[in-house]
Amino acid sequence: MNNTLPYSQACENNKVPILEVLGRHLPGQYAEPVKVLEIGGGTGQHSAFFAEQLTALHWQSSDVPGNVASLNLRIAAAALPNLPLALALDVNSQPWPENNWDAIFSANSLHIMSADSVVSFFGGVGTCLATGGKLLVYGPFKYGGEFTTDSNAQFDIWLKEQDTESGVRDFEWVNKLATEAGLNLLEDNAMPANNQLLVWHKQ
Repeated sequence: MNNTLPYSQACENNKVPILEVLGRHLPGQYAEPVKVLEIGGGTGQHSAFFAEQLTALHWQSSDVPGNVASLNLRIAAAALPNLPLALALDVNSQPWPENNWDAIFSANSLHIMSADSVVSFFGGVGTCLATGGKLLVYGPFKYGGEFTTDSNAQFDIWLKEQDTESGVRDFEWVNKLATEAGLNLLEDNAMPANNQLLVWHKQ
């Protein structure tokens, strides 16, 4: 690990299981390169790893304006031909930078955003995702209003202590927003550390 670059241990822990799902859904499904927009690139560890492992992807990361410079440290260090520098993207600012993405990916973001921003997120996805494209979202969710584990319940308390607008989202609400955006749920994958990777398809 380069200690001068932003780093998240959680990204290191979950990148291989996420890669397995991405690899099943993205390469070979479209004419190359597959254009992927990442929302909330964070440390850039996912960007660099997925772009390196799945060379058929053109991986365009993004984050809120204040985080882009940090994100681009790792992206620039990776120096991959299919990984351009990240874009500034606030989900609440419409329209988003480009349209007709083959896929949109986001990890550990919906529970950080406010509920209004989650609504904006799905509104942007519905506009920018190409017909036939896929949305892949990783993170913790509640089902039937109940947390899947005690640790997720404690995590929700911690999130709300940091920001009262954040919190673990209800799967049913999130899926309703996706449906309203023209997406159909394909998979709900159980992932490490009590997370899920949800996959939707735009008709």
